[in-house]
Amino acid sequence: MAQNTSFMDSALTSKRTERFRLGISLLFLVIVWLFVGQLTEGLPGSSLLMAAAVIGAYMAINIGANDVANNVGPAVGSGALSLGAAILLAGLFEAGGALIAGGEVVSTIKKGIIDPAGLTDVQAFVWLMTAALLAGALWLNLATWMGAPVSTTHSIVGGVLGAGIAAGGWGIADWSVMGAIAASWVISPVLGGLIAAFFLYVIKKSVLYQSNMIAAARKVVPVIVAIMAWAFGTYLMLKGVKHLMSVDFTTAALVGLAVAVGVFFLMRAMVGRKAATMSNGEDGVNGLFTWPLIFAAALLSFAHGANDVANAIGPLAAINEALSQGAVATAAAIPLWVMMVGAIGIALGLTLFGPRLIRTVGSEITELDKTRAFCIALSAAITVIIASQLGLPVSSTHIALGGVFGVGFLREYLKRSYATQLHRIIKDHEPEDRERLQSFLSRFREATVQEMEAMLKQAKKNKVDVPLSKKERKRLKKIYQEELVKRSQLIRIAAAWIITVPASALMAALLFFMLRGLMV
Repeated sequence: MAQNTSFMDSALTSKRTERFRLGISLLFLVIVWLFVGQLTEGLPGSSLLMAAAVIGAYMAINIGANDVANNVGPAVGSGALSLGAAILLAGLFEAGGALIAGGEVVSTIKKGIIDPAGLTDVQAFVWLMTAALLAGALWLNLATWMGAPVSTTHSIVGGVLGAGIAAGGWGIADWSVMGAIAASWVISPVLGGLIAAFFLYVIKKSVLYQSNMIAAARKVVPVIVAIMAWAFGTYLMLKGVKHLMSVDFTTAALVGLAVAVGVFFLMRAMVGRKAATMSNGEDGVNGLFTWPLIFAAALLSFAHGANDVANAIGPLAAINEALSQGAVATAAAIPLWVMMVGAIGIALGLTLFGPRLIRTVGSEITELDKTRAFCIALSAAITVIIASQLGLPVSSTHIALGGVFGVGFLREYLKRSYATQLHRIIKDHEPEDRERLQSFLSRFREATVQEMEAMLKQAKKNKVDVPLSKKERKRLKKIYQEELVKRSQLIRIAAAWIITVPASALMAALLFFMLRGLMV
């Protein structure tokens, strides 16, 4: 079984299969072209709708390749799921969320960023939506190629904004809404990071820093997992089934609470059974979070499919509505074939091109274990709930990555404190002691992160004489910074976030002018 999993993971990431993956994508786009052509044969605007359907399918592929990594990346990076299993799980739940809870009607003007009153020309509206969809897809494709997880919502928002301005001038945009979206670039990751770091700190102080971790885990883990169950129960009621039924926050919270009570008793029994055989260490505690992480990845994928499929099919549904009804509508019905294009495209993009971003989120920013990954998933659900109740625009991508950076920076802080405490212990030692301890310092510099932590803990526990100069202490801190959170990834991802809206807006404006020039 392990060999089969390894083979699947290798096949999904090998450069030798790149042409095969591109071929499958092109085949899907051709099938969409032919199917829509057959479906709309003889109808006015058939060729334009066929082209829009292909672009919508291309957008869905890119959403699957880029955005879904946030849902399963931490679970893969922590070892709770293999890459192949994560892709299979996410693909099924993404498609299920899109088809079951994706809704029957979608807003055609995403987030209210442009005024529909300024769009009376149906032909111009169709060009606008086509340009926005293609620009968002191209930007996502570029970001995925660069290995930068970005917000698909912001990509399509930028596309609609840029094409809208090109069609109706600067006055058509609602700049107050755009200001709120820009604020979310800071709000989303900071809130996600703080919440993830808070729960990781609670778990460390109440369980991992206790001498009897098993006894502490029996008390704390069921409560923490129950909190997660409450958050996800509420989250799914608010976001996952909002198209199936209308649910207010109080009802959603009560449903989540009922789920949490059941999960609490289930986890308490499970932890009690495992306590007899689990090791009294971090590995034993980590094992308790495996199944909660798997369920979190599945539920996040379902909710993502239900919500973000609209980024691919919203403009396509708007184009279909405009061509069939001959008028600009602020809301459009979603035919089943449009929903299928979005659902299959997302699942296909995840399977073919998702592994690169899954690796980035799961292992290339900071080292994740199951406890840290659990805190990131919990943070994602809680942050969305808080933001939705406060009316704050947030991005699930930014939240998840903020959580990853949050747990990484917390680890840096906690580990740096070991160096500070160690310095206090040895500050009064005589200079001749340093020569005797050179071997310790040499081993420390070449140690892994886990070995560094163990050596510092042992030094603190046994009062080992390790006098460090200020320069040496800074070097140890720098080693921790580079090992625990990769600054290069932080800078690259933050830069991609900032330029997502203006980049997709500029591309959409250029594409709109190009389309208008070709079609007029």
